[in-house]
Amino acid sequence: MKPRQYLPVTLLLAIASVAAVATPDWDALGKRWWSHVQYLAGDSLEGRDTGSQGYEKAADYMAEQFRSAGLAPAGVAGFRQPMDFDVVSIDEPRCSLELLRDGKAEPVKLGDDAMFGFNSHAAENVEAAAVFVGYGLTVPELHYDDLAGLDVKGKIAVFVTGGPADISGPVKAHYQSSEERRRALGKAGVIGVVTILNPKSAEIPWSRIATSRFEPRMELRDPGRDVPAPYQVSVLYNTDRAEMLFAGSGHSFQEVLAALNADQALPHFPLAVKIRSHVSLKHSEVKSENVVGLFPGSDPARQQEYVVVSAHLDHLGVGQPINGDRIYNGAMDDASGDASLIEIARALRDSGAHPKRSIVFLSVTGEEKGELGSQYFAAHPTVKGPIVADINMDMYLPLFALKYLEVQGLGESSLGDDVRTVSEEAGVHIQADKEPEHNRFIRSDQYSFIKKGIPSLAFKFGYIPGTPEEKVFKAWYHDRYHAPSDDVNQPVDLAAAAQFDAILEKLALRVADSDQRPTWKPDSFFRRFVP
Repeated sequence: MKPRQYLPVTLLLAIASVAAVATPDWDALGKRWWSHVQYLAGDSLEGRDTGSQGYEKAADYMAEQFRSAGLAPAGVAGFRQPMDFDVVSIDEPRCSLELLRDGKAEPVKLGDDAMFGFNSHAAENVEAAAVFVGYGLTVPELHYDDLAGLDVKGKIAVFVTGGPADISGPVKAHYQSSEERRRALGKAGVIGVVTILNPKSAEIPWSRIATSRFEPRMELRDPGRDVPAPYQVSVLYNTDRAEMLFAGSGHSFQEVLAALNADQALPHFPLAVKIRSHVSLKHSEVKSENVVGLFPGSDPARQQEYVVVSAHLDHLGVGQPINGDRIYNGAMDDASGDASLIEIARALRDSGAHPKRSIVFLSVTGEEKGELGSQYFAAHPTVKGPIVADINMDMYLPLFALKYLEVQGLGESSLGDDVRTVSEEAGVHIQADKEPEHNRFIRSDQYSFIKKGIPSLAFKFGYIPGTPEEKVFKAWYHDRYHAPSDDVNQPVDLAAAAQFDAILEKLALRVADSDQRPTWKPDSFFRRFVP
């Protein structure tokens, strides 16, 4: 037997040092990430509603953290990009909604049966016939048109959300976006809509949806070009009460649901009612701002090309109480993403990285009002040069260990290949969107960039169906999404959040250092937006 050999002490120390560098202290990094969430989602910021004092405190915090992380100011006023909003609030006691049938007016109880959507251009009084238009979709490239052969001019279109099973998720998502739907319905002469939520894709109960009806609606004073006209009237109907719309038409809502559940074509027909609405609104104005920081690129030929890493800073503010709590703190939605912006920027600085392209860290306002802050940035970028990618974080939900990462937009662009590479290096498996019917790829700030032709991604922690992780994920949506309980008292996996940040740091660096700009895949629906 050979004698045991001992390594020199200096070599052992060197090996230990390398091992320490190779294995980050995820718990410590997670606690630092959580400290930002605790501040941004604390009660003192009162839910960070767009334009509120709480939001201003959050914006101050983000600007200071960006500065501390070594980012350069990249707004129009230091780190800030200000913008103006028109604000409308509903005066519900002075509003009414009725169904006119056989000469009689049937009152619709606001909050229980239905609720108004509204905008600054909503008509005070509307009375019009109603037509059920199935999904209410028009998809020209597939020769699909729910309005074909229907007389809808000057009428109110009633539709159920979703779309035919044989239309791909990205296509359905795009044409269900409020902007595209308004464009198609407006072109056909529709003056208003009644939306019935598809029970197959319901995320939260009606009781919580109804509490949002008092939230102010905001519109950009300068929305950019080619924005379709708003409806004169918009109503969201409780699925459980929708049958009252169909009485006397020769059809029932149960018939519609049966066809929907069997993936059969939905019927289209005039309803036997007129809809009469009276809406009373209060108007005001508010200012808010995006917070923009820059990690400069090092390559003179590419430093004026930009990779954007984004999250939204606003939430819902103070609203209707649920279990006695009126502050909608927005810890996961989306203080988590803003905390990640800070930590990713800090990690880039500490690593000594010198990416070829510049990386923009963008914390936007007005996401909860319809992606308004990102829409404004995309229309009025504060950087001079092409934006080549957006990597967006919106409530990615680090509720359990990071074994799987679900990527929205995975198969749409070369960014999907990039995130797959960096995730696999970290031992994390990539999943495509498991619930495309929820349209999440168009429901956050990445969509403002997509519509400008910019490849983009968004994320959720993934899981295997049938596991405890799936139960936790879905329970979060049911119990905490857009509720005061999305606060700093909920259970979160801090180490997993830190691991996610490390993956996105490497993704941003990989895209910034690539010889080629990200590109849409040849078969991607979203290629059409490239100028």
